[in-house]
Amino acid sequence: MSALLDEHPHLGVEHVLWELSIPSSTYYRWRQAKTEPCERRRRDAELTGMIRQVHDESGGNYGSPRVRAVLKREGARVGRKRIERLMRQAGLAGISPRRGKNFTRRDPGADLAPDLVQRDFTANGPNRLWVTGLTVIATLEGPLWL
Repeated sequence: MSALLDEHPHLGVEHVLWELSIPSSTYYRWRQAKTEPCERRRRDAELTGMIRQVHDESGGNYGSPRVRAVLKREGARVGRKRIERLMRQAGLAGISPRRGKNFTRRDPGADLAPDLVQRDFTANGPNRLWVTGLTVIATLEGPLWL
């Protein structure tokens, strides 16, 4: 509609709006919103700056729960979902804790250690051959290496 009025200024805004059955107050509010953002958008821009600052200070580690906790400590009242939305729009994400396998992956370019026992694990006497292995046991306090 804006393009129509911009191309044909001689038609007049009121006549076009009347033909389209659009209240003039709606049109003028829409035109104002294009030039001045509403209070919510201004607050979102301000919050995004605060979120970006907290996220950067954490080294990019903090996700929305920790960002929210920091903002709450600083006195900002903002909801969890709003922070999530603003972080998503700004392209910010925290680093998730690693889940899954808890073993070391070998570097394919590294030199292998020599096999000193030649895969023969039998000892011809006590205290002659020592070998070991690692096992991870998941506990509530974290992984336990055995």
